[in-house]
Amino acid sequence: MSDVTLTTLLKLKQRGEKIAMLTCYDATFAATACTAGVEILLIGDSLGMVLQGHDSTLPVTIDDMAYHTASVKRGNKGALILSDLSFMSAATLEQTYQSCAKLMQAGAHMVKLEGGAWLADTVSLLAERGIPSCVHLGLTPQSVNVFGGYKVQGRGEQQAQKMLDEAIALEQAGAALLLLECVPSELAERISRAVQVPVIGIGAGPGTDGQVLVLHDMLGLSLSGRTPKFVRNFMQGQSSIADAISLYTQSVKDQSFPAAEHEFHA
Repeated sequence: MSDVTLTTLLKLKQRGEKIAMLTCYDATFAATACTAGVEILLIGDSLGMVLQGHDSTLPVTIDDMAYHTASVKRGNKGALILSDLSFMSAATLEQTYQSCAKLMQAGAHMVKLEGGAWLADTVSLLAERGIPSCVHLGLTPQSVNVFGGYKVQGRGEQQAQKMLDEAIALEQAGAALLLLECVPSELAERISRAVQVPVIGIGAGPGTDGQVLVLHDMLGLSLSGRTPKFVRNFMQGQSSIADAISLYTQSVKDQSFPAAEHEFHA
């Protein structure tokens, strides 16, 4: 496929065509996902669990993220590469710049931060320095100890309004992309309609501008044996991993995924 840029993603949103994002951690899967039409490759700090065997994303370092970003870059065939800023790699502004430089120099086109409206100044300063950002709202795994576990966010009206206001503020600050995790479908659709930038969902229903899943989850692989409600095993009935990824992309595009059983509600 031709190179996917921020302009490409904006045009997809404006046309109402869904965007397919998938986590990726190495060159072989990067090439396979690109061939299947995945537009965004997310080097997620989920690698701490699915690759390193940790029970959370917290042990992942920025050097880990840069290593896997560089690996994905070598296999990429036109997708936009989005890389996570790992836990406490953006605790200060100077540290944020250094961490972003590592990821961008490794091959990322955009960085992802977890947080809320308090990130607005950081997002603005990054944009001024040529670093596009995606802000991750809702269930942010790096804050799992604050949330008291992996719980749906934004179910109450006050919490929902706060998340909507934060999304608008972050877009105004210069965020190029928003990602909503484990958010009621009704709220995710409200946010997607309220902002001009693309909104990607995971456990956020069908009303967002695109979908993302962890690669290992959508292939039916799990160390814990537990499958999140919002995950579909695309490997079932397929003869190859490439076919499974192609089915995932097709299902996002034709809006058969996510289905009703994958949604959360207020």
